[in-house]
Amino acid sequence: MKLNRILLFFFSLLLFGSCNEKGKSLTDKDSKKAKEKFHLYILMGQSNMAGRGKVQSIDTLVHPRVYMLDKEQNWVLAKDPMHFDKPVAGVGLGLTFGKIMANENSEIKIGLIPTAVGGSSINAWFADSIHSQTNSYPYNDMIKRANKALAEGTLKGILWHQGESDTRTETDVKEYPAKFNAMIDSLKADLSIATVPIVMGELGHFFYPKSPNAENLNTVFEEMAKSNPCLALVSANGLNHKGDSTHFDSDSYHALGARYAAKMIELQKSCSMEVEK
Repeated sequence: MKLNRILLFFFSLLLFGSCNEKGKSLTDKDSKKAKEKFHLYILMGQSNMAGRGKVQSIDTLVHPRVYMLDKEQNWVLAKDPMHFDKPVAGVGLGLTFGKIMANENSEIKIGLIPTAVGGSSINAWFADSIHSQTNSYPYNDMIKRANKALAEGTLKGILWHQGESDTRTETDVKEYPAKFNAMIDSLKADLSIATVPIVMGELGHFFYPKSPNAENLNTVFEEMAKSNPCLALVSANGLNHKGDSTHFDSDSYHALGARYAAKMIELQKSCSMEVEK
């Protein structure tokens, strides 16, 4: 009888542990400390954020503390392709970024939130704006996914790579800063955050012959970064395209990820200092 009770006790522990492991989330939603150690980053923009590089073996290697919110809004270990905007999604800059950020602090987990949509102009990144090419609502979907993630973690930054679709006219370039700032103001309000570090990237320099206004937009990006202490710009200098003069190749995406991480680490300090003032 005593042996039966002991066996029943251990069986109960095993059953409880199994159920708890299967049903638990990445963090204890009731634990403020746990949420603070789950650092979230929203990946926004168009195809060069979604990634169009060829998947190599290194892109399938997971990091035990780097997760992504998949299409069904489940946390899974991050690997490429992370985005699901189009069937051509491939290697992007997010995975390299996430691994570097995780290695900066062994006590945290990284949660990447893919939301980029290939071919989307900045006009598609406003509430209730449809992107007809994919029949999606980029901004609405981003807010929905971000709120899902925020239930378990803390937003630490935004990665933005977009603009190729906004180089068609000089007016597009001229209006870009106002539209970008309006979008970020809406994002802050909808996610109930006061401030957030944002790292954005230059358009590939190889895109200049395809669109004469692309270089002008990169100049606008520089001006935007200089005027906002919580915005940093990553250079695309020396990076290559995959053969289409529009999208970076896999190695360049890896380089971009490292550049984004370096800027984010730097920006998180300066942006925090600015907020404290």
